[in-house]
Amino acid sequence: MTPQTSQRPLILTLLIAVQLICTAFFVVDVIFDATEAGWNPVHDPEAFLEGSMVLCLAAAVWVEMRFLLRLLRHNAHLERQVSLATGAFHEIVEAQFAAWELTGSERDVAMFTLKGMTIPEIAALRGSAEGTVKSHLNAIYRKAGVSGRGGLLSLFIEELMTGAGAEDTPHPAAAKEG
Repeated sequence: MTPQTSQRPLILTLLIAVQLICTAFFVVDVIFDATEAGWNPVHDPEAFLEGSMVLCLAAAVWVEMRFLLRLLRHNAHLERQVSLATGAFHEIVEAQFAAWELTGSERDVAMFTLKGMTIPEIAALRGSAEGTVKSHLNAIYRKAGVSGRGGLLSLFIEELMTGAGAEDTPHPAAAKEG
């Protein structure tokens, strides 16, 4: 969550608190005016109107509080879903890497590739030559049965969309043998 979006509930809560204070002030004012003048709404339409407005303000604050609570619950639910999806994606990636029998170096290169890094960026991060990274990528693509980055990424996207596990996906070498 960005700082701007994390401050929104705080700002809404503060605004509702100010509205609650104003509502309390006006309720006390209406009660004071009514007891002082012996409130009779038929003879004093202004007092009736003022009392009605205070009730409307109180109702609006109540609706805003309910809306804020629903918004906060929905936000918490979405954060849990994103967390679950992130964990699920990591599990899918690790299971698929194991199924393809990637080496440790190939796993690193494959993960950086999935994150969208370029060959020079991967080489710099790993402290290796670009040729080494290209060699690892070729091995990864061969083991995965794809021809490039797009194919590699599409395997994981397809798996997330269909819910198929790594064990459901045939190993490319086994598919060629059969």
